[in-house]
Amino acid sequence: MLKGLAWAGLAVVCWMPLFSVAKRTLPYVDAYALGSLRYAIGVAVFVALLVAVEGRKALRYDGRFAGAALFGLIGITGFNLFVWIGLSFTLPEHASIILALQTPLIALGAWLTRGTRPPRFTLGCVAVAIAGVLLVVTRGDLARALADIAAGGALLGDLLVLLGAVAWVIYTLSAARFRAWSPLRFTVLTCIPGAFGLATANVLAVAVGAASVPSAGAIAGVAWQILYFSVGTVVLGVLAFNNANRHLGPLNTMLMMNLVPIGVFGIEAALGRSFTAVELAGALIVVGALVANNLYLRGVSTRR
Repeated sequence: MLKGLAWAGLAVVCWMPLFSVAKRTLPYVDAYALGSLRYAIGVAVFVALLVAVEGRKALRYDGRFAGAALFGLIGITGFNLFVWIGLSFTLPEHASIILALQTPLIALGAWLTRGTRPPRFTLGCVAVAIAGVLLVVTRGDLARALADIAAGGALLGDLLVLLGAVAWVIYTLSAARFRAWSPLRFTVLTCIPGAFGLATANVLAVAVGAASVPSAGAIAGVAWQILYFSVGTVVLGVLAFNNANRHLGPLNTMLMMNLVPIGVFGIEAALGRSFTAVELAGALIVVGALVANNLYLRGVSTRR
């Protein structure tokens, strides 16, 4: 438990500034290039780390390449494309509170894939959390928000971030299929195909005119941000998350990740962002519902 909490705490610290930094980096390096650069550097460090810790034989897929590639493409490629493209439309705090929905999505995913129906209390908490997210992203004005989608505004970005959250949930649940691998090996062997997926998407986007190749000057101008994305959020963040997931399980790990949106709201406030009462209320509702559900599940487990 203590190891799991330590790993989860490291992931929270690594990911808490992510959305605020990314939002301010995207004007210089677009979503496709950001994902590609982030994982090109991160995977190089990962491979060196895996070889140093477990030896060259750990780079072998042992007949499991197809599964690792599939979940790497969903979790790494899918998450990055949906979230970074979505973030270019929406706000950092909105993206972080939407990603907090991964906790109830884990419960629903386990229901769909394993037939484990969540308790009624959990389903109620899921409904409350979703309502809280809707308050945050619509600011209490659903009609305006729906019109915003047609105009390619913030709610369109919110929907893309939600797809990214679903992709990460699938990736998180897939770790149970690779228990014979260490968290480090699982991370590296899924990140490699995921990084190739990002590079391929980047090339295709440039070919059709949906993205551009950043200049050397643009990359140099955000060099420390790219270093943070690569080492801080990919190498340390993803590795810490997968280790936490192994020790604590998906539900408890995702509960810890609810500290991320709280941190993002704090960072944005420190940078001068003001929030409406509806946004703050929605955020508190989401976090409160998720914490209540976790405490309930802990009580059920203790009684058993």
